[in-house]
Amino acid sequence: MTKASLHLLKGIGYLISTGSVILLAIVSWSSAAKSPVLTACLIGGAALSIVGMFCRWLTYQIEKRRQDN
Repeated sequence: MTKASLHLLKGIGYLISTGSVILLAIVSWSSAAKSPVLTACLIGGAALSIVGMFCRWLTYQIEKRRQDN
């Protein structure tokens, strides 16, 4: 497997993980909507998870560019 295909696979994995976070948040919404604290925790947790995956993906992109130069 080439380096480019490994980076692509990592990116696809992060997109799949982001999708799963969104789906889990949708399923949990009906219960969380009953309490403002639970709603904030659900939105905050989903957002933090997605931002964390984006940061990891971004580090791979930066490393790839450094290796290509």
